[in-house]
Amino acid sequence: MLEMVIYGVSFDMVGKQPIVLLKTREGNKFLPIWIGHPEAAAILMKLQGATTPRPMTHDLINDMLGELDVSCSKVAVTELKENTFYASITLQMNGREIEIDSRPSDALALAVRTSAPIFAAESVIEESAIEFEHEVEDTEEVVEKFKDFLDNVTPEDFAAGE
Repeated sequence: MLEMVIYGVSFDMVGKQPIVLLKTREGNKFLPIWIGHPEAAAILMKLQGATTPRPMTHDLINDMLGELDVSCSKVAVTELKENTFYASITLQMNGREIEIDSRPSDALALAVRTSAPIFAAESVIEESAIEFEHEVEDTEEVVEKFKDFLDNVTPEDFAAGE
């Protein structure tokens, strides 16, 4: 597993589908994951520090975990099967570690609320990540290259074995 950070959320140019872009903490590998609009809004809202008058779903889950004295210790993008990313949420409860199956979008929305570290399996990164040859310093440069990439990519491009 490699540690990742959320680099940003964008939209593919063809279908206007939201994409969360994860970046390896060490290095220049970027992992694009197509997600739903509500989950994109949940991630962006928290990243931008916005609040709502009533708790949204991921805020509610975070509040419930806190009240039950359960902590989210990490989230991980675990695999890619048939163009679908899979993830897990690892919780700490009463000295036990519990792993729960999740969609990556929900795991990431919870991670930004709990400050849990984000990981991705090396096999997923090898299959689907985009790597820049030189060190990326300029955010706008990455965004422009990513937009160029999005102009031409489809989810099928990430199919295993194709």
